[in-house]
Amino acid sequence: MQSTTCLILDIGSGTQDVLLYQEGLELENCPKFILPSPARNVAARIRELTKAGRDIYLHGQNMGGGFWRAVKAHQDAGLKVYAHPDAALALGDDLDQVRGHGIEITSIPPLSASQVLLTDFDPGFWRGLLQHAGLSQPDLVLACVQDHGFHPGKSNRISRFAYWERFMNEDGGDISRLLYADPPEEMTRLQCLRRSIGVGLVADTGSAALLGALFDPSVERTAAADGVLVVNVGNSHTIAFLVFGTRVLGVYEHHTGHLDETRLLDHLRRFRHGELGNQEVFDDGGHGCVTVPDLPDGFGRIVVLGPRRALLADARVEFLAPGGDMMLAGCFGLLKGWREAGL
Repeated sequence: MQSTTCLILDIGSGTQDVLLYQEGLELENCPKFILPSPARNVAARIRELTKAGRDIYLHGQNMGGGFWRAVKAHQDAGLKVYAHPDAALALGDDLDQVRGHGIEITSIPPLSASQVLLTDFDPGFWRGLLQHAGLSQPDLVLACVQDHGFHPGKSNRISRFAYWERFMNEDGGDISRLLYADPPEEMTRLQCLRRSIGVGLVADTGSAALLGALFDPSVERTAAADGVLVVNVGNSHTIAFLVFGTRVLGVYEHHTGHLDETRLLDHLRRFRHGELGNQEVFDDGGHGCVTVPDLPDGFGRIVVLGPRRALLADARVEFLAPGGDMMLAGCFGLLKGWREAGL
């Protein structure tokens, strides 16, 4: 039986963390990369064109919008920004609001503008990089991004957390439901990513982090026996899960930039006891908090992941390195989810 080669991508706001997994090869010997995120590459391209004095045309599809400051600086330099309707969704769900920022939306590229491709996954880039590195081309791709959902006219903080509330209420917090061959219709960024990768599965970055923590056998054992609190302190978002067995019993999500150690520890303490309200987190600038009724006791073990985990450096928590590399926790989580799906 032939082995499968799998390209696994955790696409964040600052980096994209990559594992080229080959069945039959020890994880330690599988190629790994920490690369700038696609949004950072788009921002760099826009800054090059700003310096060159060129108008720009954004084309492609919905992706992470972390290049907005570069777009604004381009406009402030007196240069024009055009965007295809599909690409404009990377800047906002409401295209009238995007137009209100001075961006001209058109399906016909102006010949005076230089093109900038928007996509979370560029097959040509990966084909070329792997080929030049002398590495195998993948049979399938597993990838995750953070998706705020498509809800024009509504706060993306509310719409983002509605995803987790549906997962808790409709999917019963079932961890096996976190990877998608066909993402929910309103998760438009995940839909675009799914089409881009071809054969494979996609997930939210928060889901990948959770699965990455459970990739550690001792954490999975704790979750089965007593429950575990998993915290991922990302560059932009901090997300936490109360996990018992194979179910999530609570989700908390906030913006990392709004948190310090004292505030985060207070939130986590009350979260694990079911005492932190959704509205309080939202009013504090975060996304929200949801827990099941009659939350059981436990969750005494707190495991922490994420590039900004040093926020909790002085706390009584445990830093994880699943698979021996904390930055690849999301990749190992996607790998775990794929294996358990048996696909």
